[in-house]
Amino acid sequence: METFLYEAQPSRVIFGVGSLKEVSTEIKALGLKKAIVIATPEQESLAQEVAELLGSLCVGVHAAAIQHVPIEIVEKSLERMLELQVDGLVVVGGGSSIGLAKAIALKTSLPILAIPTTYAGSEMTPIWGMTENGIKKTGKDTVVKPKTVIYDANLTATLPTGLTVTSGMNAIAHCVEALYAENANPIISLLAEDGIRALAISLPKILDDPNDLDARSDAQYGCWLGGMALGSVGMAMHHKLCHTLGGSYNLPHAETHTVILPHVISYNASHAPEAVKAIARALGTDESDVAGSLFDLIKSLGVPTSLAEIGMKEEDLNQAAEIATENPYYNPRPIEKDLILELLGNAFSGVRPTQESYEISASK
Repeated sequence: METFLYEAQPSRVIFGVGSLKEVSTEIKALGLKKAIVIATPEQESLAQEVAELLGSLCVGVHAAAIQHVPIEIVEKSLERMLELQVDGLVVVGGGSSIGLAKAIALKTSLPILAIPTTYAGSEMTPIWGMTENGIKKTGKDTVVKPKTVIYDANLTATLPTGLTVTSGMNAIAHCVEALYAENANPIISLLAEDGIRALAISLPKILDDPNDLDARSDAQYGCWLGGMALGSVGMAMHHKLCHTLGGSYNLPHAETHTVILPHVISYNASHAPEAVKAIARALGTDESDVAGSLFDLIKSLGVPTSLAEIGMKEEDLNQAAEIATENPYYNPRPIEKDLILELLGNAFSGVRPTQESYEISASK
């Protein structure tokens, strides 16, 4: 076995249907007395419910989160935290809400208790991101990782099926990138493979029956593993592309991950054979067609498979390729701008990727 480094990250997870009722107990365990509940405007009513469960331990609701965490929203939020003398953050929602809580924690070191309502998995990572002047910047700091996470499948029951699928694909992307990360290790690879398997099995079940809480719990388990995997190792080209497309062109976060992932797998396949084998096992497909099989799964679930469908303009593809390749993240395959532009073009058109797509191009 090759030498590797594994570093466990502390976290406390409360998992199970109905576990939201534990929120007050968990806030007390963190020693907090003046927590604030953070959410998006769309989930303000749920945030109010959580605030009521907290009672006197809560100083209010801050329903101001929006996607990609604009720096202007962070600055206004910091003013309110100071005004209310907040001592902790309870965040309810998906990536937008958790992203805002992380940005606040980065500036203040306030502890976070997270209650995710989607399957993105960011609640399990020390990764933060903020958008300033059209560029999304990311970093890693353990201070932003939630101290406690409550997974209650009841809170995902009203999540639209489209967002269920795309946020689940976002979590699968975390697992995929963990398999070929620069600091990948066998422990995290096991978690990542099981995360892909859990999500690939549960997402079609949720589409068939949105009220299937067992399937929704399985999806939460998969996203938990995806978040753990991504938070324990590094990101690669897939996340760099998605951060570029989201931060610079305001494309929807989960949908962008969904569209881009099969194409990145195709690009990296020849340089990450062990990762391809793991993905194939998790999907129950042949390893020679992993990228295409994932594309087929996404298409069968009725969500977008092209950048054009989610608002990207074809004339912006060249600029996007330039931004994404200026300061690239680590990637198992060297980054070539011409091939990245081709990848974006294929993703724009919704072309079904094959394992040989970029090998043929590179040999021309």
